[in-house]
Amino acid sequence: MPNGPLSLPARLCLLAWDLDPTRAAPVVRAGALADLALRGLLVDDDGIATPRDLDSRTGDPVLDGLLELVSESFPHGWRTWVTLHARHTLDAVREHLVAEGVLRAEKHRVLGVFPSVDHVLTDRARADALRTEAHQVLSGATAPGEVSVTTATTLALATAADLLLPASGSVPTVPTDPGFAAILDELETGLRDAAPAASLPKGR
Repeated sequence: MPNGPLSLPARLCLLAWDLDPTRAAPVVRAGALADLALRGLLVDDDGIATPRDLDSRTGDPVLDGLLELVSESFPHGWRTWVTLHARHTLDAVREHLVAEGVLRAEKHRVLGVFPSVDHVLTDRARADALRTEAHQVLSGATAPGEVSVTTATTLALATAADLLLPASGSVPTVPTDPGFAAILDELETGLRDAAPAASLPKGR
């Protein structure tokens, strides 16, 4: 990956780049939830997404912001968190990608009055690398044993959200903790429930 690895939600943000934010937000949120679960900072407590330790932090502002939101909110299941206030996570990921130089923020005013921000993809190599990786994995060009948990999780969530990936095929199963496999299944179901029948046009 050019210029270092991207987090799960950042990967999904770029893979969902052509989607309207209404569609992209749940995908990115699911990636952030999965990332926190893989790190062991969010655990499943009888179907409820639960912080393992209220004081733990990752150092990633996107993930820490979501961890704080979950900690301070009424308990919810994984599927609910896929969509609940999901735009907050999408906006945080975009801000982080702007800081990393992957995106550029362009401020303007709607109707000459209301402030708004458009995001422009400036580091296309990152997005191209993700799509190349997706093509290699989904087409079977990459051996299942060479697919990382992060990549497999990213593609599983992208497939559940019905993103337009560069190749058709099945996502290889990567051995993980059974607890995470159950969480991932809940996130995939949440994305399938949230996805409309047809993609919405891009509009930032």
